[in-house]
This record gives sequence, C-alpha cells and structure tokens, in this order.
Amino acid sequence: MNYILLLIGFVFLVKGADGFVFGASSIAKKFSIPPLIIGLTIVAFGTSAPEAAVSVTAALKGQNDMAIANVVGSNIFNFLVVIGLTSMIKPIKVQKSTIIKEFPFVILASFVFSVISHDTRFQNASENMLSRADGYILLSLFAIFMYYLIEMALTSKDSVEEEEIEEIPLSKSIIYTIIGIAGIIIGGQLVVNSASNIALAWGMSQNLVGLTIVSIGTSLPELVTSIVAARKGESDIAIGNAVGSNIFNLLLVLGLSSSIHSIVVHPEVFYDMLVMILATILTYIFAITKRCINRAEGTVLFLLYVIYLIYIIMR
Repeated sequence: MNYILLLIGFVFLVKGADGFVFGASSIAKKFSIPPLIIGLTIVAFGTSAPEAAVSVTAALKGQNDMAIANVVGSNIFNFLVVIGLTSMIKPIKVQKSTIIKEFPFVILASFVFSVISHDTRFQNASENMLSRADGYILLSLFAIFMYYLIEMALTSKDSVEEEEIEEIPLSKSIIYTIIGIAGIIIGGQLVVNSASNIALAWGMSQNLVGLTIVSIGTSLPELVTSIVAARKGESDIAIGNAVGSNIFNLLLVLGLSSSIHSIVVHPEVFYDMLVMILATILTYIFAITKRCINRAEGTVLFLLYVIYLIYIIMR
C-alpha cells in the first residue's frame, strides 16, 4: 500500500505543480505581468515545487535526513542523469551566459550550502544544522539570483523566447491555482509518509530513501522536459533546466525549509554534498570544452550516477 501511496503522491505533486503553474500564470497575465517574467518565476518555481513540498513537509515533521537528502539527491540526479541522458540522445550546446554566469552561481550556491551547514567545523558548534538564519541567507541569495534573471530577461528581451500563456477566466485561474497548491501539499504529505514507512519496512535510512526513491521521483518533471526538448532539437534547454532547477533547490527549497524549521544535518550527508559539488564541477568542465556536452561525456555522467547509486546502497 505504501508503494501505491508513493506513486499517488508523485502524481499529485506533478499534476499539482502543473495546475499551479497554469492557474498562477494566467492570473499574472491578467495583471499585465510580462510573459517572460512569468516564465522565469512562476513556471520555474513549478518545476521545483515537488522538491519544495517534500523537503518542507519533511522538515516540519522533523525528518531532517529526507529534507536535505531530497535536494542533494535531486541535484545529483539533474546533472548526472538529466544532462547525461539528454546529451546521449543529442549533444547539448551550452550558451555563453550559462557558462559565465549560471554555472558559477550554482557552484557558489553549492559551496555556501556546504559551509553554512557544517557548523562543527566552521563555527565550533556541537552539531551541524541548517538554522533559520542559514535559511534567510539562502533565500537572500535566491532573491539576488531572481533579480539577475529578471534584469537579464528585460535587457535581452528581443533575443529570448517568451512563455506562451493561455488566457482563461479569472475565476477558473484561481480554481486551478488553489487545486494545484492543494495537490502539491497532499502529494508532499503522501510521499514523505509512504517513503518513511518504506524505509522502516526495509530497514533503510531516511537519508537513503531521500537520495534515491524520493529524489528521483521529484526530478522526473525535469527529466521528461529535457528528453522531450532533446527530441525536438532543443537540447540546450536541458542544461538551463538542470542548472536552474538546482539553484532553485539549493536556495529556495532549502531556504524555505530551514527558515520554517531548523534542520539537523547528519555527518553522512556531507559525503553526498561532496558528490553533488563534484558532479556540478565535472558537468561545468564538460560544458566549457567547445561549449558542448557530447554523447561520450553524457555517457560518463550517467555511468557515474550508476556507480554513485551502488555506493549509497552498499554503504
């Protein structure tokens, strides 16, 4: 039954995020907010809504391992599997702005997250924790990133494709938004509860479940989006999708989670943080060589994820 509830939870998360994006985008358009800005904010948040729902729910319930493992696991999955598989289908061209700005920003965000959560080393504390103050730091960095995105979009408006948004009545838009939010909340509850029960039944740690089942499930929207884009010849979307999602996960999802409720960080997680940082740097190295990630490099990324999965299951 827990496996069925887990699948139902993922469906609620994905469909809820879709409904929220559809309704909220329509409402924003009715208030004359430019479609480009809607695409960079509401639509971008929609892809990270499943991770946000799971991590916030887990943090509120004191299930700290799952709250952090979900984000770390999703970020590793995005770079090694999403980009890996997409570039195996078709080599990914990487835009200059992604190499110069977005990639360095996600690397910076990864290091900041690692440092502020490592209190025993850097602050002589008795335990490692993402405190409310740490959450505010992450959210402040997220605000800076959003300001950069919006400013960049407005200054290069002619060269950027705007988000196409369907116009529907305001009442219908509000209903879609409310149902979407409800779906995200219910899905988050179902995923956290059923995943925790599965972990107990199999003698697995919440950290392992968060790094595998939950992180893969919440990253499926990014994977599907990138593979569909690659098949349509728009493989460069995959890199922006993965980088943007990882920044949202680190700064918005963990920022919200820890500002609502402090999260204890167990020592074991730091090994996974290191893998996340190394995966980010390796993908960046592949991206800056000829501004393209080819099939061979994509295969390397994907195989590294398989090795990582074997490692975390056996440890």
